[in-house]
Amino acid sequence: MLTWTIAAAQYAPRRGDVAENITHHLRFIDAAAEQACKVLIFPELSLTGPDDEQTLPAPPNDTQLQPLSEAAQRHQMTIIAGLPMENDGKRIKGIVIFAPHATGPIKQHQGQGTCLAPESDQISVFELHHEGCELSPQASLLATVSSMAEPQQQRTSQRLQRFAHKYAIAVLKSNYASGTFSGGSALWDENGQLIVRADSGELLLTGRKSDQGWQGEIIPLR
Repeated sequence: MLTWTIAAAQYAPRRGDVAENITHHLRFIDAAAEQACKVLIFPELSLTGPDDEQTLPAPPNDTQLQPLSEAAQRHQMTIIAGLPMENDGKRIKGIVIFAPHATGPIKQHQGQGTCLAPESDQISVFELHHEGCELSPQASLLATVSSMAEPQQQRTSQRLQRFAHKYAIAVLKSNYASGTFSGGSALWDENGQLIVRADSGELLLTGRKSDQGWQGEIIPLR
């Protein structure tokens, strides 16, 4: 198979400053492009910062997001960021997908994660229901976003490791790098084996899949 390189941004957001956060996203995107990454994910609500109030902030508009759409096309990279979105008159946690083949941002609710595959334009949000799960049969990666502190991180990591093994799918998780939400970005392979895990700090966690399997690397953000 072709080598497939993916990355998770362990990211410190600027709370409430969408313009500054977009500029900060672009720094991570440039760093991921230097590693020839085809997928880059950010933590939940990465464009606005984590919620610490009852009401989520207003979502950014498509004009504000245009630099990220252009970066996805320029680098031929699928970028997944977090933002609030409107749903039936309420604001919920959502994701925005910037895909090289798309003319604009694709917004969906956050769900349990995003399913992707190399050399494929198919991207779907994974749902978990009480009677089972809806996992795309084409998917070879589940990208999941978080903003959790310990001990939540440990419980979530154990759950994702079991999920990777049960469904034979690689799992990539991004988390924040500031305050109580510090570290924990990670990649597990299709057997549930931990490939690489980040400690604290702003950094790029990368995974590279080849015929020999997965290899991981931690790259500090300059």
